[in-house]
Amino acid sequence: MRSPLPSLNALRAFEAAGRLGSFKQAAAELHVTQGAISQQVRLLEAWLGATLFERHNRRVVLTPAARVYLADVGPLFDQLSQATARYGLSEAVSRTLTVNSLATFTLRWLVPRLEKFRARHPDVEVRIETSNEPVERLKDAYDIVIRGGPDTFYGYVMRPFLSEARLPVCSPALLRRVPLRTPEDMRRHTLLHTSSLPRVWPDWLAQANVPSLVPAAVLTFDHFYLTLQAAVDGMGIAMGPTALVADDLAAGRLVAPFAAPRLPSRSYCTYVADEKAGDDLIVLFRSWLEQEGAAFASGPEA
Repeated sequence: MRSPLPSLNALRAFEAAGRLGSFKQAAAELHVTQGAISQQVRLLEAWLGATLFERHNRRVVLTPAARVYLADVGPLFDQLSQATARYGLSEAVSRTLTVNSLATFTLRWLVPRLEKFRARHPDVEVRIETSNEPVERLKDAYDIVIRGGPDTFYGYVMRPFLSEARLPVCSPALLRRVPLRTPEDMRRHTLLHTSSLPRVWPDWLAQANVPSLVPAAVLTFDHFYLTLQAAVDGMGIAMGPTALVADDLAAGRLVAPFAAPRLPSRSYCTYVADEKAGDDLIVLFRSWLEQEGAAFASGPEA
């Protein structure tokens, strides 16, 4: 005989609440009430004979044992989805997901990680287009829109998944030619600007206590990804968002000469039309983005 198992609904509630760190967000993802999530978690705790969450005023925290349990339980839902797809039990559901995202974010963060999603879900075709169009203009054309936030748009469900800050970055070769020991040393360097972000450098220089600094030269680009590429190529120093330069820092293509100050930046968020928010494929992709965002936040590059 097979060993007894807890309720699948209880496990789903635990997995979502544990992954998101919130009963409220878990309820939104699973399209049930917050009370239902709480009830299912209590049922699972009773079945296991153990406490899974420490309850605080507005948040819940997994116990150490529950974190280990979540690490084992979480991947099982992905395996169930893959097994269902392999046996053709989801043929009636569209397996194509359309995403509209910001160009630099897509190039430097999403695309390098997308293969992990495809490896987990080979049956899902993800179609990505990039633009800076306002969210409201894209409602009917895409399943998911990725933009900065958090912002509120009527008729949309917004969920943040990735936070970052900004700090100066440049190529190692540039530092070897012209060392940077203090922010004052930037007087000998070229500062790389993006025309759509005119306040980034002045704000950082003010926080670094050199608000009147005049660099050796200034070079301005119309697209942010060109600014970052210029930094990789050793043309000057750019203000790099930590999420978008993490892979370059890890590979040694860029270095961050100063660990502080770090300018706060807007988060990356998914925006989904209300009527699409319950679609299984959209829920799957949003959850994956949130897992990747959490992994980045807890990683060494954060």
